[in-house]
Amino acid sequence: MGNVVAMATSPPYWRKHKKRVPLPNPGSFDELHRSCKEVFPQQMEGVKLIINKPLSSHFQVSHSIHMSTVGQSSYHFNAKYVGDYQPSPTETFPMLTGDVDNAGSLNAQIHCLLADRFRSKAVFQTYRSKFLTWQVDGEYRGDDCTVTLTLGNPDILNESVILVTHFLQSITPRLVLGGELVYHQRMGEEGAIFTMAGKYSAPNWVATLNIGYGGAHASYYHRANEQIHVGVELEANTRLQETSFAFGYHLDIPKANVVFKGSVDNSWCVGGILEKKLPPLPVTLALGAFMNHWKNKFHCGFNIMVG
Repeated sequence: MGNVVAMATSPPYWRKHKKRVPLPNPGSFDELHRSCKEVFPQQMEGVKLIINKPLSSHFQVSHSIHMSTVGQSSYHFNAKYVGDYQPSPTETFPMLTGDVDNAGSLNAQIHCLLADRFRSKAVFQTYRSKFLTWQVDGEYRGDDCTVTLTLGNPDILNESVILVTHFLQSITPRLVLGGELVYHQRMGEEGAIFTMAGKYSAPNWVATLNIGYGGAHASYYHRANEQIHVGVELEANTRLQETSFAFGYHLDIPKANVVFKGSVDNSWCVGGILEKKLPPLPVTLALGAFMNHWKNKFHCGFNIMVG
């Protein structure tokens, strides 16, 4: 009799719902293609010496000397301050960075955490003694969404401003959808461009697509194993009637302290960078070479990083 009463009072099996898995935060809109972009090597030429010097657990300075064979040689001084609060393994607040070169050009950034879910960033740039640009970002990170508003170069006298807003929403634990709206006004002219974005993350690969009025940007990142990573990028610009394609790969050999990155694109520009750490010394050597077969151009670079 007791079993009959229990069966009558308990809900049917089709009414029992599984425990809902919380959706992750989709991150920032600017980092949608980050996994793929990190596979490609950054072009380098000439000889560069970088010296990093930590003055304390929060403050670090660096000196960079670049002897170029193509353009002008330069010297950069960089200072960075990092605070104590670390909401995630990749974020620390507050963070202040400043970079000034021998010509007096300045690039400064300030990252602040206004509240648990509100972040803010300010960027200031000057070229020599002339003011170049400045912008302020405000970002809200919810449990499963991210909303960002950017205000760039506001000028009340000339009635010019650039407004950019981003929105990302996690639809499933692997699928993220969102969009970007860019509004600009300058000298009586104004316009707006809307771009849709989507990202699907699997255990070993990530596919991302941005598509809008100006064109499309697609990327695919695949991790073959712990040592080999590959990436493919496709960009189409409808206004310039141009399309570009690039393939990159990342090879990591931990036992040899060697990292190699290579790439090739549709214009037959082939390049690669080999990085070698020299433990126990805090020294990293990098050798890179890039060649454009169509334009018959070749340049190479050598970097030394201390600290």
